[in-house]
Amino acid sequence: MSSWKEVAARIDAGDGRKLAPFLTTLDEHGRRAVADRLPEYLSERPAQGWEGRRWVQDRADALRLVGAACLSGAAQVAAWLNRRDLRWVREPEADAARILALIGDRPAVWREDLAVRLVERLRLPSRSASRLMENGVPGWELAAGLVLETGVEPPDNDAFTTGWLWRLVRRHSMYRGTRDTLAGDPLLGHLLPRVFRAAGVAQALTRDLEWNRDRGVVAALLALAEQGRVPRQVLVSGCVERFLAGGEADEIAPFVTLWRGLRPEPGEIPAVEFVRLLPSAPSPFVQLALEELGRLDEAGLLGDEPFAEAVAALAFRPEKKYVTAAVRWIAGAAPSRADGALPALAAVFGQDTGALWDRAVRLAVRFAPHASGPALDTVRTAASRLPADLREKIAAVAGPVEAAEPPAVAPAALTVNPLPALPPVLASPEDLAWEIEALRRPTEPPRFERILAALVQLTHRDRDTVTRALRPWWHKRWRQPFDPAIYVYGISDFGRDTHTLLMRCALAVVAPADSRKLSALLADYHRSHLYNEPAIQLLIQRRLREVVEMLEAGRSVPVLLATPTSPTGHVDTATLIERMERLEGAEPLPADFHQALLRLPREIDPRAAVRAEGLTSRAGRTLAEWLRRGGLPDPEVTVGMKTAQRPDAHWNSGAHHYIGVREMYARIVPPDGVPGPVAELCTGPAPAAYGRETVWWPAAMPSHREVVAAHLLETLTLDIDGPRGGGEVLVALVHGDGPVGAATASALAVGMGNKHPADRGATVEALVTLTARGQLPAADLGQAVARLVDAGLVKLNRITAALDEATTAGAHVAVWRVLLTALPPLLPRAGDKPRAGLGELLAVAVKAATLSGERAGIPGLAEVAARGGSSRLVQEARRLQQQVSR
Repeated sequence: MSSWKEVAARIDAGDGRKLAPFLTTLDEHGRRAVADRLPEYLSERPAQGWEGRRWVQDRADALRLVGAACLSGAAQVAAWLNRRDLRWVREPEADAARILALIGDRPAVWREDLAVRLVERLRLPSRSASRLMENGVPGWELAAGLVLETGVEPPDNDAFTTGWLWRLVRRHSMYRGTRDTLAGDPLLGHLLPRVFRAAGVAQALTRDLEWNRDRGVVAALLALAEQGRVPRQVLVSGCVERFLAGGEADEIAPFVTLWRGLRPEPGEIPAVEFVRLLPSAPSPFVQLALEELGRLDEAGLLGDEPFAEAVAALAFRPEKKYVTAAVRWIAGAAPSRADGALPALAAVFGQDTGALWDRAVRLAVRFAPHASGPALDTVRTAASRLPADLREKIAAVAGPVEAAEPPAVAPAALTVNPLPALPPVLASPEDLAWEIEALRRPTEPPRFERILAALVQLTHRDRDTVTRALRPWWHKRWRQPFDPAIYVYGISDFGRDTHTLLMRCALAVVAPADSRKLSALLADYHRSHLYNEPAIQLLIQRRLREVVEMLEAGRSVPVLLATPTSPTGHVDTATLIERMERLEGAEPLPADFHQALLRLPREIDPRAAVRAEGLTSRAGRTLAEWLRRGGLPDPEVTVGMKTAQRPDAHWNSGAHHYIGVREMYARIVPPDGVPGPVAELCTGPAPAAYGRETVWWPAAMPSHREVVAAHLLETLTLDIDGPRGGGEVLVALVHGDGPVGAATASALAVGMGNKHPADRGATVEALVTLTARGQLPAADLGQAVARLVDAGLVKLNRITAALDEATTAGAHVAVWRVLLTALPPLLPRAGDKPRAGLGELLAVAVKAATLSGERAGIPGLAEVAARGGSSRLVQEARRLQQQVSR
């Protein structure tokens, strides 16, 4: 057999470990013969589609070995190893070791050239932190190995530096690396200075700080710097370099942590650079700069000019905490700094920070006798927008102040972001297999439905072809020999989430015997482990499990009935009837049929009901009757507050101790005459289920938003501080149809109270969408806000931020009407202590009332406005009272 035929046979076998020894036996003639045939051989492989990608991926390590061993020039080898389809290998370290062994006899100059080329060609992949943590930067291990073997100076490539850092983070996480491990790293001297300017390093450092903490790379660097084993100045100057380069908060934050760990001396703090970064730098750096400049000022090392520039920059920042910090810093300044302090105080007058106006005015009055004319002019001009009593105080020390007309603000136009269009239908088994292989959690319902529909339809059409296409996925995804106990007992809650259930559907096609074993063991397990699942979640699970059972039994149906035809989850009535007709009188899958009923639109075309009369199956008669009645009547939904007894987490004795906790509840009363599985969804919601796949729920009943909201309510409350706060669920919910009332309003209020800004922002989008459609239950939302805040279930500052964002987005009229209901029960009565943050909520009310132009009295507001003092609450109450009294 020729050298090439032997190599080709070993490539086809896909085992690089067995190929490497053979390649070392080739002489120059044999290597040249292989090199001549190799590119043509790969080009003849299927380049597109799932099968082609899989074929190359399975043989990438073998192809890389052959190219490295047989191609002659360093440029050729570098180009071959960096082909997009050969860059990724399953075992990068083993791949690098085999290639290094193969090319060990090449000339030193050739290997140095290859090392430089490989480093220069490295690219950062668009991967999540978890993927980079697991696999690193493709090609890094080989490039680094060659650099170390040859001793060549590695080119300055961000991907090489970032790959080195990810490797360190991974090793410290997996093997608990030590500072000695880092100190002995041969690349440390070359790459440490580059860490501070390379793209992508912040993600690695952030993961290091989150996962490795005091045993990670950052901690090791700090320890080595303290011991003098790493030049401390490299770290200090590197952090400054990174701060000056700018970037988003997450790109700067790990270097802020490193700087704090270094604890620089006052003389090492670059005051001028820090001051100049204050106006536009991200918040993590601004907080650091504030602390460090304060240390300089306390040590007497900050001049008057940097002080003036710093407080002015802070006063102009949009974050109120930095405006407050500027005022606090000015309060401790010497009178000689009056000319620097007054312009910053003037900036405070110009911001919407009413709570600070009184304090800023008092400081301006204190500094005025020591200020120059231009500084006083600046304060007098800025004071024109202050309330009359504060203007008079400024006028007494700086000269007459004329009241300025408030600037006219044009409200933003309401805009609605539509839901993404449905993905196209999967038309071939190869495309289906690729989608299943690429599917990752969390699963997007439209994509999921597309895969499920294609799996059922293509299996019905040609099961053997689908089985062949899925077989490589089966070998990779399901451990062989198959042992169902690994999944049932080894993976928590296996078989309950949609992702796992979809994988089981595919398993039932490609390996029905394995699937039946798994189903039998799961059934036994679930009988002994009772789960209190929400009714909507049970319907979703039943629909998937009945597909698994059907495919395990070797049966099939031509089409699933409930596959959505709209991004909201609706199923077009005519399409559903056409799908029923394709069943040719056979009974459909029960859960799929009931899900299809619940996905019908509210408006039923009478002609569709007539057409449905021709269906002969039992389900067909049920559908015809359903359409004649106009679909599911709206269930009755009520929402209220209750006191529940919950264990006291702070009770330390051995005895059980319970306390009364205020909770929100929802009740649903089902209409008469609906099928049992449908009636289950229209009965009271199950107790809250943390982390359930609520993103599926709006599409389960897209014509009954209030019912879905009732099911969501307690779960959203439970998740209010978690990362799955339900913002995207609320967006999907409001795009549906059907009544909205107290349950929807309460769900929105809970969403606005979520800890995470992304979830609050999505809730605001839902609120704006309902407002633009004229459907927002404003009075219900105001009542829900007041109830939830009073019960301590949501934090007022989060509600305020969300309503402010909605006002800015153009929902000012709706926000004003929400606050008309929310404010009266939240305002303090005579003698009561005001709740924290109420002044900020009143400021939003002022803004909404001003933009909307609406006037209405708010019970209790005049009493608050008449209180003495200059607190934010009193000042904003006065402003609001003036606005609504015009």
